Amino acid sequence: MVTLNCLSPSVEPKVSEHMPQIIDMIEKILNNGYAYIVDGDVYFNVEKFPEYGKLSSRDLEDNRAGERVAVDSRKKNPADFALWKSAKPGEPFWESPWGPGRPGWHIECSAMSAAYLGYSFDIHGGGIDLVFPHHENEIAQSCAACKKSDISIWMHNGFVTIDSVKMSKSLGNFFTIRQVIDVYHPLALRYFLMSAHYRSPINYSNIQLESASDRVFYIYETLHECESFLNQHDQRKDSTPPDTLDIIDKFHDVFLTSMSDDLHTPVVLAGMSDPLKSINDLLHARKGKKQQFRIESLSALEKSVRDVLTVLGLMPASYSEVLQQLKVKALKRANFTEEEVLQKIEERATARMQKEYAKSDAIRKDLAVLGITLMDSPNGTTWRPAIPLPLQELL
Repeated sequence: MVTLNCLSPSVEPKVSEHMPQIIDMIEKILNNGYAYIVDGDVYFNVEKFPEYGKLSSRDLEDNRAGERVAVDSRKKNPADFALWKSAKPGEPFWESPWGPGRPGWHIECSAMSAAYLGYSFDIHGGGIDLVFPHHENEIAQSCAACKKSDISIWMHNGFVTIDSVKMSKSLGNFFTIRQVIDVYHPLALRYFLMSAHYRSPINYSNIQLESASDRVFYIYETLHECESFLNQHDQRKDSTPPDTLDIIDKFHDVFLTSMSDDLHTPVVLAGMSDPLKSINDLLHARKGKKQQFRIESLSALEKSVRDVLTVLGLMPASYSEVLQQLKVKALKRANFTEEEVLQKIEERATARMQKEYAKSDAIRKDLAVLGITLMDSPNGTTWRPAIPLPLQELL
């Protein structure tokens, strides 16, 4: 989570340490008439809560229990769910007014969130598979315990899929984060996950991760070159030109509009293209190099992109550091060392000097197949990671 630039939770509560709060909430639900006791078990009575099904847009008739497990004949309604389960032999248990047992799955979340956030708070999140029954049941039991209970915004994320099938242990088609970031940079993975709206499914594939790696390399390389240029020049306080301000204002508007529209991150990432292109034009294009107030423009453009990257959690500690890390990951995927790349660059230079252009082109192509692109300049040949040639052909 740290390498993915995720902020740490303020509190990470454990159910076993909040048994008094859980029991207290169940007692409130019972006292308010929304639950009943059967042989040491406590069940929530869904028929007593008319709004049950509102979050998931399901009618009570749709909630047919027993399709995967046997229906408990002691329930008043098949959709009734357990708030407290009496202990079975060999199970962990806690003492309660209804005898030894353990909490139901849903009550834990309601009790712990109420303990730290109160009964009303802004945002509740989770996977889209938790809408029903888990979050539906949370709403019912929280409102039954406290009529003022309210969640302002429910945020449910879509699944990460492989070949459009949900990742799952049972299918064996899943990767852990550790496995992915062993060969791809964590910020490339974060960029990939933000390239689709959080509520939408996102299809995991090597092509997508390679594309994300290529894109973040371009972003950080552009900003690194800009930063290096600005460090070599005195920062003047002159006004930023109107055309540069126009690019920055449009990007800022895209950012505010899209993030205000249910965190529409893909649009923000796409909107970054214009300021980045302007930076590259000012740094490398003949016309850009001659532009008046060039330094002021570069400084303002770099800041506008940096500010957005910071909000998105995509800002690295150092541009040069992250670029080197991305190169190391690319070499690992290619099963190649930097010494071998430099050797190939030397072989190609020799071939060009001897006018063996077919050999020179073959070396370039062999490296491109591995995801290594050679770049020639008056100062010599360098390399950077790229999408491997076979995968480029699939895009």
